[in-house]
Amino acid sequence: MDRQVISYLKPLFCAAIDHGGFGWTNSDFSYLTSFFTGFYAGMTLFVGVLIDKIGTKLGLALSLILWSVFGIANAFVGRLLAMHIMIRSLFAVGEAGNFPASIKTVAEWFPKRERALATGIFNSGSNFGAMIAALLVPWIMVTFGDKLGWKMAFIITGASGFIWLIFWFWLYEVPTKSKRLSQPEYDYIHLDDDAGQPANGGATEKARFSFVGMIISWLHLLGYRQTWSFAFGKFMTDGIWWFYLFWLPDYLNKQFGMTKEQLTLPTFTVYGIAIIGSIFGGSLPMSMIKRGMQVYKARMTSMFIIAVCPLAVLATQYVGDVGRFGHMASVLAVATICIGAAAHQAWSANLFTTVSDMFPKKAVASITGLGTTAGGIGGVLVQLLAGKLTDAFIQRPQTAYLIMFIVCALSYLIAWVVMKALVPQHRVITDL
Repeated sequence: MDRQVISYLKPLFCAAIDHGGFGWTNSDFSYLTSFFTGFYAGMTLFVGVLIDKIGTKLGLALSLILWSVFGIANAFVGRLLAMHIMIRSLFAVGEAGNFPASIKTVAEWFPKRERALATGIFNSGSNFGAMIAALLVPWIMVTFGDKLGWKMAFIITGASGFIWLIFWFWLYEVPTKSKRLSQPEYDYIHLDDDAGQPANGGATEKARFSFVGMIISWLHLLGYRQTWSFAFGKFMTDGIWWFYLFWLPDYLNKQFGMTKEQLTLPTFTVYGIAIIGSIFGGSLPMSMIKRGMQVYKARMTSMFIIAVCPLAVLATQYVGDVGRFGHMASVLAVATICIGAAAHQAWSANLFTTVSDMFPKKAVASITGLGTTAGGIGGVLVQLLAGKLTDAFIQRPQTAYLIMFIVCALSYLIAWVVMKALVPQHRVITDL
């Protein structure tokens, strides 16, 4: 929820100073989102290894505390771009622990056949947060006014993280330490572990079973084609979600003249539909596996089907032409973006799960960190491209967004082709 705040504040950030704004350009805003994306992704490289060392419970808690503190701190930096970049970058350092810890948690608690669905469900939480932000941030801005509203948006969303922390400490524990987990349940978790990975075993084996303190060499991991497959998939597609996350309100404002209040429904809808995509994407390979298809084949078949869906985004600017479709133009444009956003979340649920399909659990957070770093590099490039294009076509923003939607539509198929070429057949890594 808190990462979504700045997308709704862009009109204020980019308004002229004499109109009460910050006086930023579109490129300035893209620098802010790029630094956030870059630090978020770059730090996952280190945070992934740290979480492999200290464990998911403590690792995610420390990340949450850090990003909540700096999320609140963003309210006290004034209008200077450099200060916003510095605080937002530190905020990103905290958020960097989220996905490595979450993916590792799924690997610890679910058998392979259920991991894509589990990933889709937890990944939908970020979309639910975006939905809340779509309702909350415009309301805060209208209620408190621009002068105070942007500060309250950072404070309220940042403080919400501390509430979640209470439930995390109360409810979560790794399987080997959980008092709520029976031996049959523990055995079920390891039902389809591959040879060479820790076995399910009995009580003695369970006592020895641990994922904590295992640091994997990055250079060693980069020697595997499976690592590059995951990293390329992230590089090509992560930036698309960042674009939807940070630039969708700006697109709706410039294409259709939507106000703060009018932005609430379409953005809420896009992120809500994305939740459906996330859960559906997780369930799709599971249904194929139940019919007897091998896990990796089911995963890649599902990802190909999903990769075709974003092609619908190519039609966004055509159906979004008010002169051609009148008042229905915004509805049709949002519909195509909904397809793209849902497809991304379905893709993401499966892409993350390829890591635990091919690597031992002790390496999952480290591989996720490497891949997320690659995704961040792609994300930075997409953010900078969006900023440069919207400045270059400042009188014709429709052209800028047409180019961006073409990028959004084609990235997934390109990613799938390269991933399949790198890992044509499933091979589990057992020598780490």
